[in-house]
Amino acid sequence: MSEFADPADIARLKAETTVWAVVGLGANPERPAYGVAHTLQQRFGKRIVPVYPRAETVHGEQGYTTLTEAAAAVGHIDVVDCFVNSNRVGAIVDEAIAIGADAVWMQLDVIDEAAAQRARAAGLTVVMNRCPAIEFPRLP
Repeated sequence: MSEFADPADIARLKAETTVWAVVGLGANPERPAYGVAHTLQQRFGKRIVPVYPRAETVHGEQGYTTLTEAAAAVGHIDVVDCFVNSNRVGAIVDEAIAIGADAVWMQLDVIDEAAAQRARAAGLTVVMNRCPAIEFPRLP
């Protein structure tokens, strides 16, 4: 098991979180973020907040260009779900720390050990190289 894929953390994020900022979520239905965000919203009752350079409305939710802008508009963000390349995720993690998010979730193949360690040191729960649309159905 990866140090950043604790089943207890995943179960807690499923049960105890509401607002998920999905970084990399645009209106393109061909992109994985689009389907995962829909699953989080429709199947698991999460409020999704799209964060994407074009600030597109996705699944009925207003988009924002940055996490900082999203947090200013919607309030507290529980989880920052990262659909960005590994070489870009460190800056997103740092912004998640800065806005006071509770957790960072790095999607499949999004891996940055140093960023994960920074987030954990700042008190955030970290899940890395996993997908909630795969992990959540495995849980009761």
